[in-house]
Amino acid sequence: MTKKRTHKTKRTHKKRVHKRTHKKNKKMFDTFFKGVKIEVNKVKEKTEEKSEDVFEKLEGVSEKVLHIKPSTHITKILENYDKTNITVGVLGGHSALDVCRGAKKLGLRTVAVCQKGREQTYAKYYKTRSDNKGIIDEIILVNKFKDITKKEVQDRLRELNTIFIHNRYFWVYCDFKEIEKRFKVPIFGTRTMVKLEERDVPKNQYYLLKKAGIRIPKIYEDPQKIDRLVIVKVAEAARGYERAFFFCNNYEGYKKKSGAMLKSQIITQSALKKAVIEEYIVGAQVNFNYFYSPITEELELMGTDTRRQTNLDGLLRLPADIQIEVLKYLNPKLIETGHIAVTTKESILEKIFDIGEKFVETCKREHPPGIIGPFALQGAVAAEEGREELVIFDVSMRIPGSPGTISTPYSGYLHHESISYGERIAMEIKKALEEDKLDWICT
Repeated sequence: MTKKRTHKTKRTHKKRVHKRTHKKNKKMFDTFFKGVKIEVNKVKEKTEEKSEDVFEKLEGVSEKVLHIKPSTHITKILENYDKTNITVGVLGGHSALDVCRGAKKLGLRTVAVCQKGREQTYAKYYKTRSDNKGIIDEIILVNKFKDITKKEVQDRLRELNTIFIHNRYFWVYCDFKEIEKRFKVPIFGTRTMVKLEERDVPKNQYYLLKKAGIRIPKIYEDPQKIDRLVIVKVAEAARGYERAFFFCNNYEGYKKKSGAMLKSQIITQSALKKAVIEEYIVGAQVNFNYFYSPITEELELMGTDTRRQTNLDGLLRLPADIQIEVLKYLNPKLIETGHIAVTTKESILEKIFDIGEKFVETCKREHPPGIIGPFALQGAVAAEEGREELVIFDVSMRIPGSPGTISTPYSGYLHHESISYGERIAMEIKKALEEDKLDWICT
C-alpha cells in the first residue's frame, strides 16, 4: 500500500508539473502569436489590393515576427499599472518642461527626476501650485542623473505608474546598457534606438538614412581625399557627449586645424581618429520635427526650426572685416544654445513628408518596432541644378529639444490648432489608454 501511494503521489506531482509547464508555454506562445495576429490583422485592414501585393506584405510580416523580442517585464509592469492614475516622467532638462506642460493640459500627473544643484527650475519656478499654476507635480532628487537606475528611484517611478519620456539628457548622462537592460520603467518610444544617433555603432543613423534612400552629405574616410569644403565632427576632450567642429577644404587645412585643436587640448588624438568628415552643405539649415503614431500609422509634421549656436551666432553679427581680425585669435564654436522657429515653402512640404515616411518604414524593417512618437531629421535645403533638395546630416531618435516648434503652423494644419510635442505625446498616451494599447507605444 505504501508503495502504491508513493507511486501515485509521484504520478500526480508529474501531472501538476506538466500542467504548469503547459500553461507557461501556452502563455509564451500566446504572446508570440498575439504579435503575429496583430501584424496579419494590420495587413488585412490595409489591404484591398491585388493578391500578389498581399503576399508581399505577409512576407514582410513574417520577417517582422522573426525580430519580435517581447519585453515581458515591461508588459507585466504595464499590466499592473493603475490606468486611471498614469504619471508622465522626465529627466530634469532638455525638453522636460515641454513634455510636462502637455501632460498637465491633458490631465496627467507629472514627475521630474532632477540632479542636485540643477533642480530649481522644476522644484521652484515651475512646480505645481495650489492656484493651478505650474506643471511639475513631484520631483525625485538624485546626486547624479545616472542614479535614475537605482532601485529606490525605479520603485518610486513604478509606484506613480510612470511612463517615462526619454530625451537627450537621458542618454548623455546615463549608460545605454544600463537604460536598455536595468531601467524597469516603461519608456515611451523604442528604448534601443537612441544609441543609433551615435556614429560609431552598427546600423547607425547614416546606415538608416542610406537604406531609406535619403540623401546625406558625402562622408570621407580618409582626410587625404578631401576635395571640397567639409565639416569635421569630433568629440570634445572636456565633454565627450558634445562635438567640436572645424572646417577645411583640403588635407593641408585638415592637418593645420586639427593640429591646433590638439595642441590646445580641445580634442584628443583618439577622438580625432573617430571623427566624421562630412561634406558641408551650403544651404538653409532646417530641422524637420516629426511624430509617428503606431496606433494610427500616421506621420505628422510637428514643426520646423533651426539652431542657435555659440559662439558662431555672435561672430556672424560682426561686420566681415572685424570677423577676419577676430578669427586670428578666436576659434569658432558650434555649441547649441537654443532654437528658432522657422517655416518652409509649401512647395517642399511633400518632400519633407516623403523623407519622413521613408525613414519610418526603414526603421520598422531594420530595427523593429521602429520609430514610436517624436523624432527629427536635421539638415539643409540645397539648391542645385535649378531644384531644391533636402540633405540630412543628423537624426534625433527621440524628442528634439525644441519647444518652439509649436510656433510653426504645421501641427495646426492637421489638428486645427498648433500643439506642442508634449501635448502630442500626452494625446498618444491617452489614446493608448482608451484602446488598451500602452504596449504599442512603450518599450
